[in-house]
Amino acid sequence: MHAGLISAFLVALTPLAAQSSKAENSWAPLNFLLGEWVGEGEGKPGQGSGGFSFRPDLGQNILVRTNRADYPATKDRPAFSHADLMIVYREPAGNRLRATYFDNEGHVIQYGVEASGGPGAVQFLSDVVPSSPRYRMTYRKTGPDIVTLTFEIAPAGKPEAFSTYIEARARRK
Repeated sequence: MHAGLISAFLVALTPLAAQSSKAENSWAPLNFLLGEWVGEGEGKPGQGSGGFSFRPDLGQNILVRTNRADYPATKDRPAFSHADLMIVYREPAGNRLRATYFDNEGHVIQYGVEASGGPGAVQFLSDVVPSSPRYRMTYRKTGPDIVTLTFEIAPAGKPEAFSTYIEARARRK
């Protein structure tokens, strides 16, 4: 009787193990980003502090990125904070990764997500929306626990005319 229960239990677990392995592999282009990161050094648009994390959620069916950056006051502007949440998911009908981004400034942005230039690099490229800017975020692994982030914006009507808005570096916590 016990052997039958154990066999039934193992048979029931087999699909779960296969799903878990499949879910882990589905994030392969983003694996280098999993965990908590803290910003370091100076970047553009100026000195700030903050960090971000990428974590699997909902049975590893999505990745959740949270981000916060705090910028001190300067002679030209008051201190401010930026916070955002991004959910990365696999399209149900395919193998493409997508992301939806939300921030405390009211932006909602849809991104396509792709490996960029080999392992340890990934690009989030926003969809073209007429009369709206276009955004591109690129993460690159530059050391065992170091990544760089470049955030670029293209003006409305010129979806390929990107210019750098933020350059930053982060280390794994």
